[in-house]
Amino acid sequence: MKQVFVSIAVLSLAACSGNSTNDSPATIEIPPAPAAGTATAATLAANTALANRLPLTDRTDFENAERGHLASIEAPAIYGEDGNVVWKIDQFDFLNADAPATVNPSLWRQAQLVSKHGLFEVMDGIWQVRGYDLSVMTIIRGKTGWIIVDPLTNTETAKASLQLANDTLGERPVSAVLYTHSHGDHFGGVRGVISEADIEERGAQVVAPHGFSEEAVSENVLAGNHMSRRATLMFGSTLPRSATGHVSSGLGPGLPQGTISLILPTEEIPGPNATRIIDGITFEFIDAAGTEAPAEFMFYLPEFKALCTAEVATGTFHNVLTPRGAKARNALTWSQVIDDVLQGYAGKSDVVFASHHWPVWESENVTDFLSNQRDIYRYVHDATLKAANAGSGMVEAAETVAEPEFSQTAFNTRGYYGTLNHNAKAVYQYYFGWWSGVPADYHRLPPEQAGARYVKALGGADNAIQKGIEAYEAGDYRWAAELLNHVVFADGENQMARDWLAATYEQMAYQAESGAWRSYFLAGAQELRTGVPAVGGLRTANLDVLKAVPARLIFDSMATRFNAGKSQMADYDLRFVFPDSGEDISVAVSASTVIVSETAKTTPTVTLTMDRPDFNALIAGTKKFPELMATGALKLDGNPAAAGAFLGALDTPEFWFPVATP
Repeated sequence: MKQVFVSIAVLSLAACSGNSTNDSPATIEIPPAPAAGTATAATLAANTALANRLPLTDRTDFENAERGHLASIEAPAIYGEDGNVVWKIDQFDFLNADAPATVNPSLWRQAQLVSKHGLFEVMDGIWQVRGYDLSVMTIIRGKTGWIIVDPLTNTETAKASLQLANDTLGERPVSAVLYTHSHGDHFGGVRGVISEADIEERGAQVVAPHGFSEEAVSENVLAGNHMSRRATLMFGSTLPRSATGHVSSGLGPGLPQGTISLILPTEEIPGPNATRIIDGITFEFIDAAGTEAPAEFMFYLPEFKALCTAEVATGTFHNVLTPRGAKARNALTWSQVIDDVLQGYAGKSDVVFASHHWPVWESENVTDFLSNQRDIYRYVHDATLKAANAGSGMVEAAETVAEPEFSQTAFNTRGYYGTLNHNAKAVYQYYFGWWSGVPADYHRLPPEQAGARYVKALGGADNAIQKGIEAYEAGDYRWAAELLNHVVFADGENQMARDWLAATYEQMAYQAESGAWRSYFLAGAQELRTGVPAVGGLRTANLDVLKAVPARLIFDSMATRFNAGKSQMADYDLRFVFPDSGEDISVAVSASTVIVSETAKTTPTVTLTMDRPDFNALIAGTKKFPELMATGALKLDGNPAAAGAFLGALDTPEFWFPVATP
């Protein structure tokens, strides 16, 4: 580390005689930021201290993660139809070593565990494919075929996983698919294992929790662009897989870069609980809506004495509020649902398996696992409210939530994905909203304005950077980040500030136990050093998913893109009629708002009639307005200028907007 040099200009002879008007101001020579990829002494000390207080040599989880391994994919990669690499098989081989100084040793341990890949036998009749996606695919032997639970994120990884099972266990048709909940990594690969033809011709089932169809498509529609952009940071999509880059999400190894699909359920299981016979197997469904997902179920298999906890109880402390952005989850309900399962099923379960991580065997261990999972969500809930009710704001409350004693030995409660600090803030937000009650916080200046004023108050950019460097050298990275971030947002072109802030984020990443935190900090450092990336995003927009979205939700999303400054007309009404789906949408456009309803205006300015597939293609950009008109697929009745005015006034948001920079 280079020392900060401060040089004072030599005083003039006039100054020596008492005339100080020509005094030269002090100048500060800012040294270059340290090169990327090196842990500081402070980071090494923090990681060593954590390693010394945790039983990292305990091999129980490794034995469970390796138990029942039957086969692995032998090809170098899972490829897409166009030959692109969706998942590189050996991308995490670098984890076959001791933890380096650049990775939190507890996260390194978790990364080693979730990177173990292949087909694993849970028990006779139940298998899992793990390590080729963020999530886990479970395969249950039914009377006539395979029952697939959670077909991964992408069609390519799901297809390859099913092929591995068929090659190893003997080929069988897929008789049913279960989605445990409404997040994309648990349904996106469905077309890799089943098709509509299987449903129509063979009677294959697609079973999901109540509310799935609405929740699966709604969470990421209205706010999808922002959520998906932040997800690239959270999951390290633009980072190299290495000891100085992405090592794990904590929840799983990472996200594949393939095709997301969706087939809507043939049945949604009503709450609170229900029993179904699916391909000869009894499923006792347990409603878990409002915990980790708005629509979610767990289930018990009495013939196997096996419990599936979906993503409600896994091998990590989860997110009460995900860093990509979503609605805050109810930690109290989450804890209570786990307690219900603990009381009702732990004593009669020989194994518990989930939609991520590895199983736990034997009833006593199942009880311990569920008890610890229940306790961590209850703990963060109660500790946060205790602090808040004593007068703490959001940040202060989170700082008071210390690590509970049971997390010292129960690795499944540690913050490999969620963390105590940000989950405490999520609990606070759930009850009290986004601010802490301090009047100064209620109407704060935006970052660019605040940054400029902070920099001026600190005596200029160089002084502010110097103070940031001093904090960095003292290992006080949170304070260094706050100081340097003000300089960056005051002047986004100040590369010295950007480099030092990137170096600071890097040390924060190297100390992070959460895979999501690590990737977010490193992706922020990457943006500061090289600019906003342009590749590596999630491929979520496609016609297959779009056709499952209700028309009204699409128009509500379009309304969020309305730019009144682009509009060539005002105060007009459009009616969209879709004969094939029976949907009838009215859109009232004024100078400021777009109001969407399913109550048609009797005399709209223009009526557009087309089938949903053509409308979906229009929205996706694969077909154009004139093309649909020319072929007769689109019929207009009324003033066509109104349709052009509305569609022409819609902004298309940039996906790769800056996050760590102004």
